[in-house]
Amino acid sequence: MYRDIRLHGVTDQFIEYYAAAAGPGVNQLFLASAAHEPSGELRFFSGGNEFVIGQAGIYYRGNGGAFCEYMFGVDRPLADLAREEVVNRLVMYGARYEENGRLAFSDATDGLQSFERIFFDGNAICNHFFFVTSPRISGPPRHQQEEIVRHVGRSIKRSTAIGRGDTTTLLGELFPLLDDTRSQLFIFSLINRKHQEYRDLFQALYFSSKKISDPDFARLMALAERYGIDRYQQERIRIDVMYKHPANRRIVDEYRNILVACHRRGEISTLENARLTRLKTLSVRNKIPGALFHTLDELLKKGRKVFAEEEPDYLGETRQILEGLFLNGQEFDCAVDRDDLVRLLHAKKRATENRDHGFEALLLDATKKCDEQIRDGADLTLLEGFSAIITYFDRYDATASLVSQLAFMENYRVTEEMIRSLLGNRRTFDDLRQGLFEELFVTGLLENSYLGKYGRRKVTALMHGLNLARENRTGAPQIHQDILAIDREERLAIALLERMRDRIRNFYTKFATRDDQEALKREIGEELTRNRLLDDSIPDNLFHETVLTIRKEALYLHTLLPRIIAEQNVAMREDFIKNSGLDRFAVEELEREYCEVNHIPPEEMARIRAGSEGPA
Repeated sequence: MYRDIRLHGVTDQFIEYYAAAAGPGVNQLFLASAAHEPSGELRFFSGGNEFVIGQAGIYYRGNGGAFCEYMFGVDRPLADLAREEVVNRLVMYGARYEENGRLAFSDATDGLQSFERIFFDGNAICNHFFFVTSPRISGPPRHQQEEIVRHVGRSIKRSTAIGRGDTTTLLGELFPLLDDTRSQLFIFSLINRKHQEYRDLFQALYFSSKKISDPDFARLMALAERYGIDRYQQERIRIDVMYKHPANRRIVDEYRNILVACHRRGEISTLENARLTRLKTLSVRNKIPGALFHTLDELLKKGRKVFAEEEPDYLGETRQILEGLFLNGQEFDCAVDRDDLVRLLHAKKRATENRDHGFEALLLDATKKCDEQIRDGADLTLLEGFSAIITYFDRYDATASLVSQLAFMENYRVTEEMIRSLLGNRRTFDDLRQGLFEELFVTGLLENSYLGKYGRRKVTALMHGLNLARENRTGAPQIHQDILAIDREERLAIALLERMRDRIRNFYTKFATRDDQEALKREIGEELTRNRLLDDSIPDNLFHETVLTIRKEALYLHTLLPRIIAEQNVAMREDFIKNSGLDRFAVEELEREYCEVNHIPPEEMARIRAGSEGPA
């Protein structure tokens, strides 16, 4: 049985601290540390170990280290990424990884860190430090560090108590691992209260509806400005909150697990490739930050070729064009051929669709070659010509992102400025070749089986408006209003479907009669009006379409899906999706829930989806 004691306070820098210790005699050490000098420092010590909390940062000496919950922006070694149960970062004082991947310790364990650096390199909200005093842990600091890692390292990296900020549970988990009742364990938790308030506000807003309205976003910006929270920290916090939403976390974790398996084998199968593509599409619809996937791709593909097949034809063509731009090692053909630009843009499109970073690698090699030739005295027109190509690629990325988000994201905020940007990019691409804009950004999108009803309507309205604008028959304001009208209808349809599902599931077991449906319509209409989602009554056609959708979902979930899984019947599934009019996303969400409830492995459903004839 051990005794524990805690101390709590706040520094002048709005850094909240909790000091907790377990073991015999720790109460005396806490009392000694509280009587600190007038320097404004709070000092904790035990058995040659020391930890000091100052006004601008911390000082530490002895054994121990720092740990925090992983979040976006925290360096994550591949070994940790490959283990789903590892959720925390652990850094031991004086430790480093050698070239062979082994952890090496030194006797240089003292150090000083500012609060700014702690919350920049580590978790943006909460970071922990610790040291251990034990008769069983002695000798030079490097030997002590090795012993500590052996005793508690594994548990620290896997403890979910750290993410919850539950120091009581953490002490209870770690102290028995020291295997000596004479040991003392000190844990110091530092919390950035400004970042925490920003996180709490964003989480409350995002978790309520998975979208942030303009007034709510203004609240977030005002809070960040008042506290001086820089843009990078804001982005880290928002991405972390979005990742922790259960629906988003499931997608990102599944993507990571597939990539880890591919990395270990050094190649990717057709089935895995299809699953990765589907998850990327799902991430766009769920507004999951692409940075999460990009980070995974970079970590798991670095220094290793994941794809087993030979170089695709579009990469070979790209290589040929880029190498042909440099003549005799010095000269550059500044008059870039339009046909070559078109071929490069189509190659970039195919590389993006296949998540193939080989295209970017070729472009990076060409950039280095261009820089080297400029350094060695080549004419500056070389740089101007190459910059022109990069400008087209930048326009492609911006346009593809905007059109894709418009198509797949529910309630995506489109502005007049975005429409004007699309008008300009449309002219730029069509100047290369008439109809190129539609080839690059629309044709394949409209053939995507994951494109929902409202996404299709938005893209169609956008192209109709762009065509009229080319003939000077409309402008950005009208195109913007047309898309907003579809967005308002989509928002109402989503809200109506969610509430009707809930009512029918819990209260209206029978809703076939006209009276039942009218009562349901009135009740939901009143709720939508109170929530300012409805100005008038629910349109009859939208209400009856929603009732029909729920019936179709019930038919699929209870009648067709069990047969499809039992018979591995791809044709039946595709026939239902094609003729029911339901979005493929909605069907896959039904399938996921069914598989979870009935304990069916996700690979079972993945094989059926991979056998689909429709494009992924």
